[in-house]
Amino acid sequence: MSAASPRCAGVLFDLDGTLLDSAPDLAAALAVITREQGVAMPDYARVRAVVSAGGSAVLRTAWPQAAPGQVAALLPRYLDIYAGMLAEHTRMFPGIDALLARIERAGLPWGIVTNKIEALTLPLLQRMGLAARAGVVVCGDTLAQKKPDPAPVLHACAALGIAPDATLFVGDDRRDVEAGRAAGVSTIAVGWGYSSGENPADWQPDVLVQTPAQLAQALGFSA
Repeated sequence: MSAASPRCAGVLFDLDGTLLDSAPDLAAALAVITREQGVAMPDYARVRAVVSAGGSAVLRTAWPQAAPGQVAALLPRYLDIYAGMLAEHTRMFPGIDALLARIERAGLPWGIVTNKIEALTLPLLQRMGLAARAGVVVCGDTLAQKKPDPAPVLHACAALGIAPDATLFVGDDRRDVEAGRAAGVSTIAVGWGYSSGENPADWQPDVLVQTPAQLAQALGFSA
């Protein structure tokens, strides 16, 4: 399916690692808490690789042997630090703003389905100039379920008034593909994101793209 097809009625995106390169700020917040706790800061590459897996996964790069309870105890402080630096270094990936503009010119609604909590997502979208552009934003705490459960994807489709089988879901994590597949939407995995250190091809998305330009082509837009 492509945007040129009459069956494509809208596009959903994951946030971190798909639309936004938020790893620099998430790593900066980790640097603060590791300094507070007297723990060595891991290499940036290790942190970046797991950003799409959430705050607990980021913390575990610095505390790999920690019990789940220890990581859970650190998470509120980590998220509080991160909330204070949400958009200092976070940017849209190159080519994403232009891609969203093309989607908007084509008259296609688009939205965001993220596991990031609302208290962090909405302020970040405001600062990135995306809040007013997205037709729907489904966060990790919007529903009782989050990705890889299909419920957030289906909720976004319903909010946009589009059928799942006429929807494209774009993401950089296995959970995006699994959630999209279970929801009955077409899935596009991107190669520029974080991917949790995995090969996106292994997730068996409907389409795999390496650049926003390739994504534009997959959506049916000419070069």
